[in-house]
Amino acid sequence: MSRKKDEVQSMTLGEVGFSTNGGETLAAPPLADQPAAKRSPRDPANTLSGCERIVVIGRTGSGKTTLARELAAALGVPHVELDALYFGPNFSTVPLPVLRERTVAAIAGDRWVTDGNKRAVRDLVWPRADTIIWLDYSLAVSLWRLGKRAVWRTSVLQEQAAESGGKKGLPKQLLSAAKGVLTALRSHMGQRREYPILFAKPENQHLAVLRLRSPRAARRWLDRVIEARN
Repeated sequence: MSRKKDEVQSMTLGEVGFSTNGGETLAAPPLADQPAAKRSPRDPANTLSGCERIVVIGRTGSGKTTLARELAAALGVPHVELDALYFGPNFSTVPLPVLRERTVAAIAGDRWVTDGNKRAVRDLVWPRADTIIWLDYSLAVSLWRLGKRAVWRTSVLQEQAAESGGKKGLPKQLLSAAKGVLTALRSHMGQRREYPILFAKPENQHLAVLRLRSPRAARRWLDRVIEARN
């Protein structure tokens, strides 16, 4: 079987949270084992028809925001970045009630694409969504991207400190900016265990789930579904 066919097959199985890849079997049942009444009629692996509210998830550094932004632009719908609702100037954060209030307002529309893994607002986002795109890339890919992001953030923080003349809070800010690497390490296997279990829960059976295993597969998928709409 060709590599391209393998990627397509993996994505198709991933729609219901079940995949075998390199001997790994995930927890959610295959499509044939799910009651017909609970199956989503949407087929995000091949078309975005019927996909009105899409959530892009994946570990830190997987490129969720980039893909979500491109997808939203292609569909002509708002892009909601959950991190943008949570983080303030100099990577400060807002209180949880503020984040939840902002999230409710941001996803009130009928059509949107959002990205983020925030557990604190999952109970708000997932019930409203109808489609999930899971970027389940290798740890090496995430760490490479996080490394580039950490260099950029460090440069930004140092420039801001130099302009303001205040370096008192710089070490704390640099530490905060570097936490993404540790987050990626902790979440790598955690998400692979957790997400299939979540997808299999009764309250999430309305979701059509597509699992993309590499940036190459994600690019091919995005190009294909956008072309199909034109």
